[in-house]
Amino acid sequence: MTNTLPRNTLTRPLFAALLAWAGGAAGDEPDAAAPDVAVVHVPGSRDGYGRARIGNDAAALPASVTVLTAQDLETINVGRDISNIFRRVPGVVAHSLDQGDTGTGFKMRGFATGGSHGADTAIYVDGVPQNVPSSEAGAGHGPAFLEWITPGMIAGVDVIKGPVSVRHGDQNRAGAVDIHTVDGPIPSSVAFTAESYGGRRGTLVWSAQAGAFDSVVVADTYRTDSYRRGAWLDRDNLFWKLSHTRGGYRLSLRLNHYRSDYEAAGYLRYDRLAAGLVARDALEENALPAFGDARRTALAFNATPVDDGTGWRVTAYAEDFERTRAAAAGGAVNNAGTDDRHIRGGQLSYDWRPVPRFALLVGADLRRDQGEAIRRRYENRRPTDIYLTDLDLDLLTWGLFTQAQWRPAGALKLTGGLRADRFDYDIGNRKRPAASTGYRKWVVTPKAGMLWDAAPGVAWFANAAEGFRSAAAQQISPAGAAGPLGAPGDLNNAGLRPSKVRSYDTGVNVTRAGWSVNGALFHTTNDDEVTMTAPDVWTTIGSTTRRGWEIDARWRPAAAWALYASYTGLVRARIDNPLPNTGALISVPRHQAKVGIEYTTVLAGRPLRLNADAYATTGVPYYTGAVPQRRTVPTYKRYDLRAQYDIGKMRLALYAILQPQLISEAYYANASGLLVAPQPRRHGGITVQYLF
Repeated sequence: MTNTLPRNTLTRPLFAALLAWAGGAAGDEPDAAAPDVAVVHVPGSRDGYGRARIGNDAAALPASVTVLTAQDLETINVGRDISNIFRRVPGVVAHSLDQGDTGTGFKMRGFATGGSHGADTAIYVDGVPQNVPSSEAGAGHGPAFLEWITPGMIAGVDVIKGPVSVRHGDQNRAGAVDIHTVDGPIPSSVAFTAESYGGRRGTLVWSAQAGAFDSVVVADTYRTDSYRRGAWLDRDNLFWKLSHTRGGYRLSLRLNHYRSDYEAAGYLRYDRLAAGLVARDALEENALPAFGDARRTALAFNATPVDDGTGWRVTAYAEDFERTRAAAAGGAVNNAGTDDRHIRGGQLSYDWRPVPRFALLVGADLRRDQGEAIRRRYENRRPTDIYLTDLDLDLLTWGLFTQAQWRPAGALKLTGGLRADRFDYDIGNRKRPAASTGYRKWVVTPKAGMLWDAAPGVAWFANAAEGFRSAAAQQISPAGAAGPLGAPGDLNNAGLRPSKVRSYDTGVNVTRAGWSVNGALFHTTNDDEVTMTAPDVWTTIGSTTRRGWEIDARWRPAAAWALYASYTGLVRARIDNPLPNTGALISVPRHQAKVGIEYTTVLAGRPLRLNADAYATTGVPYYTGAVPQRRTVPTYKRYDLRAQYDIGKMRLALYAILQPQLISEAYYANASGLLVAPQPRRHGGITVQYLF
């Protein structure tokens, strides 16, 4: 197995040059035989992705980009939560909220804040945006629901740090994620998994020729009784993709369907857990379990050039999205959020390279989201006439973008881009009809970067870019206090502008035979940040600043060994001018560390691969009490072990996950204290896979 190790190191000259956290040198690419220095490969990655070149894809951006391949996913304990695929990505905290299938929490570079559920990172699958604006079932604006994806569907993932890509629009503040699905032919297989706490899974991957088309079918069914009492999950996923090469283009049509039903045990007060007053696996105190369901069906078409990437790129999609999430609200009461949406759109772009040293990208995208976002009170699982929100939405967003790359000299590459996005919304407010309104706004976000090959194996990069987040419909047309439909009040905020961030980062990549070190500094400001402080309560918290650094090292001392370690530290993540009696610090981890090792060998003539990973986040501030008092979330640690052994066409995988502490990654704070969704101390499973 070949592995390309990442590269970034911090040096004193870099710190001196970046005292103001905004300028800095940059780096360019090495010769065409070496991987692009801006791309980080995690253990298990293959060579050959992102060769140094002029281009307009993620691998050619002069930025921190992490690449995952399908081979990487084979060495990760993914299990129920698809966001586990990001466990080794430096600087990323990703997890499900463990309250059923309720979206993917995604934190990167000091984002996201409370209630965002990953909404500060633009997430795309095959060019189709996954963030759902103005969601009620996700309790946030722009959450990404990735539960419809299973590992067998994924061919690769690009994680782009910072809002440097012009292809990504709304929610591209911390950065963007591109997930690419499998495009046959690939190995076919059938797999069965048994896990702790009643987990059982069956997966079929079937790759075949259908006339002139490559056909890939992935069918996955998953059931678990869960660790917590009163919690269970029942999920089915189906994926079918037909692909064909014609006229220099790869054409594909993807159909996917997802169904999920669940009950969830809710949150427990951490102080009561720590004092032994409530069991770790208990149902939420004095409350019914949370519950929900989801149905999601999507059709996506893609056309991409197959040679050097130049030419037209087309994406078109249509999706029916239905989801309900009823969160416990005390006693016999649940507040149930429902999204019933019909989403369709597409992107069209052209990549032109008239000369070897220059590339130009121009494009446009369009998305229309129509349907309902409702939050309603339930008692004993029966709906009442009390509503928190009832919106009839017609959200049209369209954007124009362009990007150019130019290499004026062999060691220097320059990138510049611009996005212009338009929002044409019609919001019907059935809770407060007089607050119904239209919304018409523009937002323009420029981007610039450079890459400089300073010496053999040493390169510098720097970026200055803007990103944005649209205004939520609940913020534009507030619902007022809970009550029946038809309440009085005509207040709306149709004059709100989308929230913009300005991001600056710079870094250095050092690569030598068998090892690499990467380092980067980043600085992000937001003039008028808005966050959700309670369901459907949006608060302008003022200007904010996020500043930090990250370092990532990879080493392959021998063919059988691969090691990695990364650290991300936030120097500043705070509200610059907090309101009286509010906290100034943003509730995101100040420190994050990831380390791991992979060993491959031959046992009894058969390949054996062993992986061990450790992960920790600490220093998360929060505020509690009637007069907010600052506290710190206890350190969260996770350890992953995995062994994979191939015997002919059979593959056997054993895995274990250790989470020794009471705290988990799913938590929030209110006036009563810190609330957490506990995880089991030990969790494990076995997978038997037959390849054919």
